[in-house]
Amino acid sequence: MIPTFLIRFSAAAALAAAFFVASCERKEEAKAPLPPDKLVLKPVAFTDLPGWTADRVADAVPAFRRSCAKLAALPADRPVGPDGVGGRGGDWQAPCAALAAQIPGDDGATRAFFEQWFTPYAAANNDTRRGLFTGYYEVELAGSRTPDPAFPVPLYKRPSDLILVDLGDFADRWKGERTAGRVIDGRLKPFEDRAAIEAGALRNKGLELLWLQDPIAAFFLHIQGSGRVRFPDGTETRVGYAAQNGHKYVAIGKELIDRGEIPREQVSLQSIRAWLKAHPDKAPDLMNSNPSYVFFQELKGEGPNGAQNVALTPGRSLAVDSKFLPYGVPVWLDAEDPLDPQARLRRLLVAQDTGGAIRGPVRGDVFWGHGEEAEKRAGVMKSAGEYYILLPKTVAAPGS
Repeated sequence: MIPTFLIRFSAAAALAAAFFVASCERKEEAKAPLPPDKLVLKPVAFTDLPGWTADRVADAVPAFRRSCAKLAALPADRPVGPDGVGGRGGDWQAPCAALAAQIPGDDGATRAFFEQWFTPYAAANNDTRRGLFTGYYEVELAGSRTPDPAFPVPLYKRPSDLILVDLGDFADRWKGERTAGRVIDGRLKPFEDRAAIEAGALRNKGLELLWLQDPIAAFFLHIQGSGRVRFPDGTETRVGYAAQNGHKYVAIGKELIDRGEIPREQVSLQSIRAWLKAHPDKAPDLMNSNPSYVFFQELKGEGPNGAQNVALTPGRSLAVDSKFLPYGVPVWLDAEDPLDPQARLRRLLVAQDTGGAIRGPVRGDVFWGHGEEAEKRAGVMKSAGEYYILLPKTVAAPGS
């Protein structure tokens, strides 16, 4: 996923502020702590969705069909999403059955379908509707199936001793939190971080899936989570996320801001990559400041797959924080267009994926597909916006 580019208050500015307060002999009251993140839903009408009648909503139907196949297969009494925010499996069976009768490409009929079966809800984090929406894409890289001096960067598959842990299984307060590690002497210990793996911790253990040409391109493959690898003979394969080492994701864009290397307003995928290429002596250290490391698998058929284990649809699949939203729900997005800040990106998407940088009730990552246009959109997208989720009319949304 594309990193969240947030800047923290600098030490120099903090020192200056402290001096000013002391010199004026004033005591600033402690700010009240922010309330914990909480998804709040408010029912609205379809006429309240900005741009609802302008989008080619039928283009989202293929994505929703894939998710519906998963939702409709759930046991009727199975809660959908955290705290059953998406109702139960039975709530989705009738709408998903009706979806099968939709005429491909008919926007009017598609709008009528959603208006018949669903209720839109404005989403907020407590009382804050506005959030951050970024983009990601399917990377294209050069690689080899065999080791070669021209392809020195190994792409590792999941180690057999990597243990993935859902902490929510142990305590409700950890719901949605995950980690990973390996068992040593009967105790779960942290797995190697990126720096250790890059230094050779997994070398020659039979874990090499492929070999890549460019370490910077390989790093962005780890961030995006999926890609297409082209071989010297002209063939290609798809690779996708298989597991992660359990270490916290650190955005290197934020690191560049904190180090004063790139102004915050200029940070993008493109500017980060340009900096890495222009500073080959410093690039490894910067990339290793992100201890998170992704393991991959080769994909067959349609792809890439999202966390819901369905193929993603360019421009219509959205990554969300699964601590708050269920996979498979339709989402109406109203955000700044990444290529034109004066325009709006208003379209129907489906929540089908997640990512290490996607945190919070009002946060999303739009999947743009592959190719130059997809990379361009994903690389610059840091859009403020709002969203609405569509739930079957039989669902009584918690807190609505």
